[in-house]
Amino acid sequence: MPPLLEVNNIEVVYHPYILVLKGISISVPEKSIVAVLGPNGAGKTTLLKSISGLVKLDRGRVTRGWIKYAGMRIENRDPEDVSRLGVIYVAEGRRIFRELTVEENIEAVAYAWGVLADPELVYRYFPRLRARRRSRAGYLSGGEQQMLAIGLALLAKPRLLMLDEPSLGLAPKVVHEVYEGIKRLHEEEGVTILLAEQNARKALEIADYGYIIENGKIVMEGPAERLREDKDVQEFYLGLKKAEGGGYRAAKWYRRKKRWV
Repeated sequence: MPPLLEVNNIEVVYHPYILVLKGISISVPEKSIVAVLGPNGAGKTTLLKSISGLVKLDRGRVTRGWIKYAGMRIENRDPEDVSRLGVIYVAEGRRIFRELTVEENIEAVAYAWGVLADPELVYRYFPRLRARRRSRAGYLSGGEQQMLAIGLALLAKPRLLMLDEPSLGLAPKVVHEVYEGIKRLHEEEGVTILLAEQNARKALEIADYGYIIENGKIVMEGPAERLREDKDVQEFYLGLKKAEGGGYRAAKWYRRKKRWV
């Protein structure tokens, strides 16, 4: 059975000479969770924007390779066309209507999608929002805003849900709550999830497969369990070991030790 999403050897260029992605290939099977891991600036967001079509709004373009979703080529298509196919992108930064209440956010997004507003769908996976349903979204905590952003995406009934840094800036306890909601909606709604994260530990806890991206290239990939056990991944992404010393000496050690650099 072919994967739901295939990204094959794509290069992405901005403005129009800045090469950001350099031959990226990933595969996302239906009803799986796939994590794309890497440091800030590695190219994770550009990858998700290239799939969703939003890269065009930043004057970017896929100049080589192709992207297939459900067997259809979608690279360089308009983002509204891609979203209508069931590909929904939740950007980092908690994009919500901050002046509206939680309930009003749900009603506004449901109206935009032309679907019935279903607050219970949101509260089922993020029950904390039920108690805050009449609060302005701008007054919610960072974690609650992230829950709302993901919940609003569910209203569109996505087949492929792409989440960009859902744990960014959140306390560990709140990160756990957000990830529990993501895991439940995957299991109960059957949504395929592509997850871009710096927090490798949390992402690999729920993912089936993972890719590590640095400087616009895939440097390692494999089943999530194997990546969790890999000594380099443990050392550089899970924080289980630390370099001795600091400054320039530590930086040289870091680059020398990384087999993929």
